[in-house]
Amino acid sequence: ERNKAVRSELKTRTRSAVTAAEAGTDDADAKLRAAIKRIDTAAAKGVIHRNAAARRKSRLMARVRQAATSEA
Repeated sequence: ERNKAVRSELKTRTRSAVTAAEAGTDDADAKLRAAIKRIDTAAAKGVIHRNAAARRKSRLMARVRQAATSEA
């Protein structure tokens, strides 16, 4: 049950970071950092595998970068 809450928060933080990047809001960078921090924390706790965490971070950064370049 505890892991389910952590996984749910990961999805929420990731979604909010991508949405903020697409909208070009001022707090997009802070939301991205918060999402990455949660992914690292989940990996440290063993909720997700460390390679899965690296993959999620990589994909998240790529999506944010794509949103930033398409916006500009």
